[in-house]
Amino acid sequence: MVTVLVGDTGLGSGVVFRDGGLVLSNEHVVGDARTVQLALADGSRVSAQVVGTDTVTDLAVLRAERTDLPAVEFRQELPAPGETVLAMGSPLGFMNTVTAGIVSGVGREIPGSASQGRPLVDLIQTDAPISPGNSGGALVDAAGRVVGISDAYLPPSTGAVSIGFAIPAATAVDVAEDLLDDGKVTHPFLGVTVGRLTPQIAQALGTGTERGVLVRDVTDGGPAAAAGVAAGDVITAFGGGQVTTVEAFLGELRGVDPGDRIELTVRRDRREQKLTVTVGAAER
Repeated sequence: MVTVLVGDTGLGSGVVFRDGGLVLSNEHVVGDARTVQLALADGSRVSAQVVGTDTVTDLAVLRAERTDLPAVEFRQELPAPGETVLAMGSPLGFMNTVTAGIVSGVGREIPGSASQGRPLVDLIQTDAPISPGNSGGALVDAAGRVVGISDAYLPPSTGAVSIGFAIPAATAVDVAEDLLDDGKVTHPFLGVTVGRLTPQIAQALGTGTERGVLVRDVTDGGPAAAAGVAAGDVITAFGGGQVTTVEAFLGELRGVDPGDRIELTVRRDRREQKLTVTVGAAER
């Protein structure tokens, strides 16, 4: 485990995931920086280059100048609810901190996160305390294998008590490999801009429902446009799964691949329609 130092004030955590000094952290930890400092457990510091970042999954790959950093094992399968986990990182600058808890659930989303520019979906929820500075650190199982990369927490001001979230290890490794191989990550693309369906908007549009996500805009020539999706539609189901929030919709989209044919259920003029869309690809 390493501490990631960005500029004079930026602080986060990281995990050595491959030999050769390759480190995983969060995109929101490194931001626009191209070079960061890594503080190691032995008290030394080493420079690292930012190899690539992905804003969709909030992951970053760093390459340390030291190539002898020991890599940890990543577990591909999701942990089970109730399983013991440890969160490792540098919360508030307290380096090499370990907190304990259990897995509260998997496939979680944080409602409202999309409106803040970084939708948090398909996450592991844990009650192992996570604080500022833990971001990018490891969530490990009882055998010491990494099951997730710590990403976010709900602050006490929300009324939450020990509700933290981590990116699944399998997702982190897949994204890291894409960044190393191609310098970018390919994500599924529909060509729609979606927003929250408020009761006021539902009434004004006469949707006949307050459950779903509002299609605010449709990209000309995109997959959704080709399938017949129009601005003002309300998407209520994606591939058979109900969607009631923007985050739920983005989570369902995250789970498909470019080229897949997916059925969308939309409401338009108080009537339900089923449309089939062929998922496209977007490189970021």
